Formats: sequence, structure tokens, C-alpha cells
Amino acid sequence: MCGAQPANQPRRVVVVVWDGMRPDFVSEHNTPALWKLSRDGVTFRNHHAVYPSATMVNGTALVTSVYPGKNGLVANHVYRPDIDLHHIVDVELPPVVKKGDEVSGGKYISVPTLAELVQRAGGRTIIATAKTVGLLLDRQIGGSSTAVNASASPVAEGERMKVRGSRSVTLFAGNALPSGALAPITAALGPLPLGHLQQDSWTTKALTDCLWKDGVPTLSILWLGEPDLTQHESAPGAPAALAAIKSADENLAAVLSELDQRKARETTDVFVVSDHGFSTIERSVDLRKILRDAGFTAKTEFNADPKPGEIMLAGNGGSVLFYVIGHYEKLVRRLVEFLQQSDFAGVIFTNEPMEGTFGFSEATIQSDRVPDVVMAFRWNDSKNQFGVPGTIDADWQRAAGKGTHATLSQFDMHNMLIGTGPDFRHGEVDGLPTGNVDLGPTILHILGIKPPQQLNGRVLSEAMVNGNPPTADLKAQTKAVEATKDFPTGMWRQSLKSSRVGATLYLDEGNGQFQKR
Repeated sequence: MCGAQPANQPRRVVVVVWDGMRPDFVSEHNTPALWKLSRDGVTFRNHHAVYPSATMVNGTALVTSVYPGKNGLVANHVYRPDIDLHHIVDVELPPVVKKGDEVSGGKYISVPTLAELVQRAGGRTIIATAKTVGLLLDRQIGGSSTAVNASASPVAEGERMKVRGSRSVTLFAGNALPSGALAPITAALGPLPLGHLQQDSWTTKALTDCLWKDGVPTLSILWLGEPDLTQHESAPGAPAALAAIKSADENLAAVLSELDQRKARETTDVFVVSDHGFSTIERSVDLRKILRDAGFTAKTEFNADPKPGEIMLAGNGGSVLFYVIGHYEKLVRRLVEFLQQSDFAGVIFTNEPMEGTFGFSEATIQSDRVPDVVMAFRWNDSKNQFGVPGTIDADWQRAAGKGTHATLSQFDMHNMLIGTGPDFRHGEVDGLPTGNVDLGPTILHILGIKPPQQLNGRVLSEAMVNGNPPTADLKAQTKAVEATKDFPTGMWRQSLKSSRVGATLYLDEGNGQFQKR
């Protein structure tokens, strides 16, 4: 019976991430395996990404269970002069992660990840990702995993003994930690193929056929690159994007089949989640040119050492980070007022208080290494050429008509989560706000592991069995805030809607507009 497994049967958790999957594409036709799985478990219909609604940000939030400002990764692409003085860096690339740990004393990600905590408690972990995000999920193989605390969790003694002679593995985009783990995989499957769908299939087989060869570990995370990669090249709802969704569903079916063959389903909780939603680009905005034409010294790289007053732009698709060299207050204010009077700005956040903006704390991105200004582009609910709602302005990296994300659009900020297994209720829909930061606390709760520090996420107790409180005992509070600034030619107005359950904050959507007189 659900939730009544013998005490000597250790729990295992499998997380399958569909990168960029919108919840409104889950259907019996598009995703038959996921559709059936949802009928066996709980569908979280009000699930949230953290802002910015981008892969690396949400991958890190998912495995640290804290907001971006607290874990240290506030965007996919950032300017970190202590890592690279002249260029924007991609936060997940191995040289960047290595240098980040070097300059921070091992605190590039400032709190332990879910995999590290499971390893410390004596559990084995397997991370298998088709994209480079995997390195952020567990980059310290062989470090914390060697310390086994037999009293830290109810992980079975047999599993603990296995850990001592068997290392955890992180597989990311055809690379592996430890490096020796890759050879048996490529011997069996060949090298990572080129096509997006083929890479997902290869990574899934690497997990089920190779990395699970000695048994399903305490925690497994499979991160599929689809439908994100194909939606970037086409758009949500495009035939190629629907085929990518079908491919992701087939990979999920393969994972579930392997669990069935190993007779592991009765002791395994399965989460299927996406990192963020998706939108269609209505207009590509070349902010570099626009700012230069307005008299700003705006750059996306420095050919020489940066000079005071120059502005480095870090494009993240639906959001842009602005780094003002020297942090000149008057220049920052001039930049903000220019953006407020534009026809593309949605919501503007600033490090210092400023009229007509929100502080970084409103977006949960406040930290010691933030830019001066962060701007989310404007969005609307109009439909694209395939009849799918949700269009945005976006940065210069992709053309109009393509897909991207990272705004505060409801279509970017709301993503997918389905949970099933012995610890979840059957055939239910959870209407409470939930978010990516909640997976970690819930998984640690399932495994009986106490987190070493305060987490921002919450245990999704309303969806679980064994005497956990029903939904009626938890209440959601909603809030809307507004900021305005009056100009001689018109009024800037921006708003941000959020929900809260207990102490956990979820950003629902935000937008803004300059209205001329």
C-alpha cells in the first residue's frame, strides 16, 4: 500500500528534468507516458521557476533549495571580473566553475547541493545531464561524498557499504566526474552524438544501462535538453518542438521501464519537472546599439581593461544585466530613466533604491556580486504563429519568431512539476503555489536527511501521504507591488505579483510600461 513500505526498504528518488517544458503542453496526445504518470501521482498546477527564469539559475536553485541571491548564481551569463576581466562568462562552464571556486575558497556555489548532502549522509548519487548544467548540480565528486555519517539518515546499511567502494558520478554533456567514469559509457554507447534528440537518448541510456548497472542509487537526476534546445531554434508549438516533447516523453518512459524491470518503483519517488517555461520572441532588441546611440558606452566585451563609466551588458534572453564600471550613481540613474522611457522594458530592478524600480530583494537576487541594474523585457499574452500564447521582447541573441525565456512573463515563470511514488498521494492536483526551490526540502524529507542550514524552499507536505497535513491546512497569500516614476512626457509604471506559502516566496509575473501623455 502507498506509503507503507517496510522500514528496511530504503527510499530512492529519481528526478527527470525536461528543460524548457511548458505545463500547458502536457497532454495524453503529446506526452502519453507523463500523462499516465500524472494520473498515478500529484500534478502541481501552480509551479514556479525562480527569476531569472533560465536554466543555470533554476538548476542551481533546484539543488540548493535557496534563492539565487543566496546560492550565488543570479543569471546564466554574468560579468565576474574576478573570473574574466574582459568577457561575460557562462556560469556552468568548467573553467569558470574552477576559477570561481578558486577565488571564493570553494564557495562558487555558496551552499551544499542536494547531491552533496545525500553523499554526506551515505547515499550514492548519479547526475546525468545532456547539457552542461550538470556541473552545477554536483561538481565536487570525491570530496564530500567520502565522508559517510551512518546516523545522518535512514539510508540502508547495504547502500552505505556500496558507497565506500563505489563513487558517485556526474555526467554532463558527454563529460564526466570522475573522468574515468566516461570510458565504460562511451565503450557501450559511443561518444555523445551531435543531434539534440540523440543527445537526450544517449544520456538516458548512459543512466539506465551504464550508471545504474550496479543498482539504482539513493538519488538520480536525469536532465534532458529538450524541448528547450529545439524551441530556441523554432518556437513553442512548432512541429519540431512537439517532436522534441515526444522524444522527452519516450526517454521518461525508458526510465520508468528500467525502474519496473528492477522492481524499484515501489520504493522510488519520481519527480518530473521543468526548469522554466517558454515564450516566443516578438521583437529582438539590440540594446548595445540603442544605448550607444543614446550616448552610453555600452559593451558586451572589453578589448582593454574596463574604464569607469563603461557599461557591460550581460544578455540572458528575456533579461539583461547592466554592470556600470565605477558604479556611478548619476550614470546608473540616467540608464534607469532611459530604460523606463523605452518601449521594451518590463520590470527594472536596481541594487540601490531608485524611484520607479524594485530592489533586488523583490526578485530574490540580492547578493555581494550583483550588477547595478537588471531589466526583464516586456511581455504579452498574444499568440505566436502556432497558436501558442506568450510573446516577449528579448535581447539581441535570437531573432524574432524564435523561442526563448528568462522574463517575468507568466509563461516563463510557470513550469511543470509532477510527483509520484510511495510518498505521494494518488491522482490529485495540488493548487497551492510551489516552486523549484521546494524539490530539495521535499527530497531530503523523503530520505530522512536534515539540511545543515535554513532553506528557502518548503516540504510539499500537502501532496504527501503518512499523516502530512492536507492542502486546507496550508494557505497561500498573494501580493502585488507597484513602482512608478513621472516624467515630463509620460508615466512609467511597473508591477510585480507574487505568492507566498509560509516563508517561501514565489514570483508569479511582472510587467511594466511607459505611457506617453
